[in-house]
Amino acid sequence: MIIEKFKSLLREMIATQIPDIHLVSLSAPYIRKHNWEIEYMNKFWELSKDDMKEIITEMLGWEKEFQNFTFSLEQDFSYSIDEAKFRVNIFHDAKWYSTAIRYIPIEIPSLETLNISKEVRQLLHKWKWLILVTWPTWSGKSTTLASMVNYINSNFKKHIITIEDPIEFNLKNDKCLISQREVGTHSKSFLRAIKSALREDPDVIVVWEMRDPETIQAALTLAETWHLVLSTLHTNDTVQSVDRIVDSFPSSAQSQIRTQLAMSLNWVVSQILLPKKETWNRVVCREILLNNDAVRNLIIHGNTHQLYSIIELSGQEWMILMDKYLQMLLQKWLITKEVFNSHIRDRDLATN
Repeated sequence: MIIEKFKSLLREMIATQIPDIHLVSLSAPYIRKHNWEIEYMNKFWELSKDDMKEIITEMLGWEKEFQNFTFSLEQDFSYSIDEAKFRVNIFHDAKWYSTAIRYIPIEIPSLETLNISKEVRQLLHKWKWLILVTWPTWSGKSTTLASMVNYINSNFKKHIITIEDPIEFNLKNDKCLISQREVGTHSKSFLRAIKSALREDPDVIVVWEMRDPETIQAALTLAETWHLVLSTLHTNDTVQSVDRIVDSFPSSAQSQIRTQLAMSLNWVVSQILLPKKETWNRVVCREILLNNDAVRNLIIHGNTHQLYSIIELSGQEWMILMDKYLQMLLQKWLITKEVFNSHIRDRDLATN
């Protein structure tokens, strides 16, 4: 009974495009609405401890995996129903067990649909260097990364290796051969999978997240050795992304990392999803930094604070600051003044 009720809830999530559902012991579920607010689902009964165990065991697939979860205390994995896929995190809290479930769209949108310009898409035609998609959670990083892979898959004959935790989108071979590897299932760690990728004849390596200095160093080395590397970081803008990579290393190694990054970086896109005006849909807002001689020089010499000026003055090279993009969305009546004012970096640009 509870499993059918749970699956019905997931089907409702698919139909309404709800981004997240939270299941909590001794409570009815909560949903994250499209305006990012958490809302209590009164129509769903409170989940007992037995209900939660039954739901978690169903998602994990078998009882032994549930025993592993009780030992590890938290776990990430994916779950499928009706061809739809969900990214799941299960964890212990003071009430007992809890889960956070995120819906992964079945269809991967095209880069055109995501409003990635033709000029920026052309950067995916270079078969080396590093491309980063950044922002904290709820920003559509995984969708943008998957869309980039699909673009390459549709236009070139290459070998693409993805390293994920867990695998989210099911990527099907088109013109490319795609090898999807899941950390914990197909490899012991991100670092081990990245190092192994060098011996697997890749053209494109997708590191779904650069989590630590060792992973970052390995990804930079791949980009230096004539591979195209796509990855993500949890940073709030393009310049912070550069600083985060450098600052991940001890001061004695930062000069070398700045040089490596300056010579291997292709472009950085930072993005956030914002509630769209007068609708439950969301609209993307981006900041784009492309590597050129001026950017490379600033990174090498540690003058990254000047990169904002470079982005602002390089609109003809398809760079754009987040504030400029926000102004464009406001002028097109796609977002409210309240949303604009809450995300603007330069407070002098706030509107009444």
